[in-house]
Amino acid sequence: MDEDVRPDQPLALEAIGIVKRFEGVHALEDARLDVRAGEIHALLGENGAGKSTLIKVLTGIHQPDSGTIRVRDEDVEFENVRVANRAGVVALYQELSIIPTISVAENILLGEQTPSRNGIVQWGALHRRAQEQLDVLNKQIPLNRLGADLSPVQQTMVAFARALATDARVLILDEPTASLTDTEIVDLFAVLRSLRDRGVAIVYVSHRLEEVFELCDRLTIMRNGKTIVTKDVADSHVDEVISTMVGRAAAELFPERGTATAEVAMSVDGLWGRKVSDVSLQVRAGEVLGIGGLAGAGRSELLRILSGAQKHVHGTIAVGDQTLPHSPGVEVTLEAGVALVPEERRSQGVMLTASIQDNIAIANLGAVSSGGVVAAGKVTALAERGMEELRIKARSPRQDVGELSGGNQQKVVLAKMLARQPRVLLMDEPTRGIDVGTKAEIYRLIRRLAAQGTAIIAVSSELPELIGMSDRIIIMHEGCVAGEVAAATADEEVLLAYCYGKSESTHD
Repeated sequence: MDEDVRPDQPLALEAIGIVKRFEGVHALEDARLDVRAGEIHALLGENGAGKSTLIKVLTGIHQPDSGTIRVRDEDVEFENVRVANRAGVVALYQELSIIPTISVAENILLGEQTPSRNGIVQWGALHRRAQEQLDVLNKQIPLNRLGADLSPVQQTMVAFARALATDARVLILDEPTASLTDTEIVDLFAVLRSLRDRGVAIVYVSHRLEEVFELCDRLTIMRNGKTIVTKDVADSHVDEVISTMVGRAAAELFPERGTATAEVAMSVDGLWGRKVSDVSLQVRAGEVLGIGGLAGAGRSELLRILSGAQKHVHGTIAVGDQTLPHSPGVEVTLEAGVALVPEERRSQGVMLTASIQDNIAIANLGAVSSGGVVAAGKVTALAERGMEELRIKARSPRQDVGELSGGNQQKVVLAKMLARQPRVLLMDEPTRGIDVGTKAEIYRLIRRLAAQGTAIIAVSSELPELIGMSDRIIIMHEGCVAGEVAAATADEEVLLAYCYGKSESTHD
């Protein structure tokens, strides 16, 4: 966290006593937020805390039932997004609105910003003005390149440049690092600090608390539609933030472990794939086996091979006493009782434009059909049971998954797989991109499944999560198993050493 933000800097945006109801339910109740010019201000809270609704009120998507919004000490009313943008308040969402079929320059100067004369685009002026915005960000992106050909970080930078073209003085960022690599995140943070130094006020919404403590100057925490606290990041610590967000101590996030039995649920011997190299392991019924390692270490490939989604070169996989055929495919592994919750839930785990009940039913057609005919009542009943068990927040089973929060989308993926009652559940980054409260729910679910005898293999990039949710941890390095430890006695420093290919004795 940087120390050069002065408390006497003027307020760029202020929300006072914001109230918003939907169908009689309070989404916001006395919500408050003040953001100074030249600061990066974290807006935190678990799913359902009211962050998204507050952002939509601040950007004109929703109008408040009561309360006041001020921009540079003047009361404003935003009838729509365009009015908010003209006032300098711009939001960039996790799903960036980059148009794939037009150029970078056109994306930067969309709509009102496009220079034209008598209805004819002035291409020279358009390119000059677009380049000016990229120069502010110190970025070199070919202006004629199509939006579809941009990397995730380039798309983010083009979205920033578009915001600057509208003279944004308040920039609201919703999970901006969700699709970026570690190197790209460092690059993004440099740009955000540069914008802050130019006097831009930045509202930063993220579930990654380590980013908040590295980047942000102040933070505001919301819970149940209300603002709980605003304070300097320097005066906070992670455990305090978590307990304020969820209303309980951080130590309570992880349930007690110790449900592993002697029964081997899955065994792997000498497995080779494109990246995976000679991996052997066992996981027992009732055990949670955590898989760690750096990006590219082979963790996700291992889970894809175990689920049948990717072929392997050598090695054997057995579920209980059943040795699976070589590269058996997803259908065979599912029938054997192995189910995968993939890392990319939006592209691999759910159909965003389909309802909750259709998403769950499509993976469980045998349970909802008879004689090849799907029974609508069974579909709804299966979905309602999954929604109740996993506490999925939605209007009804018929709501489209794309309308749900990230945490609830992840719960739909889980509900779809759990309806199959798998013997072995594979989970790739099961809590990525979701809030602390929903993480705690998933940890409890994992432990409940383990207590029922399910064997769970879970990949995570977060060492505290690996230690907290697992019984045993395997660390991979360059496709191989670099080390194995009992989670109850695991040490983050030793795990990190394994991640870099060092043995414990070398580390010591």
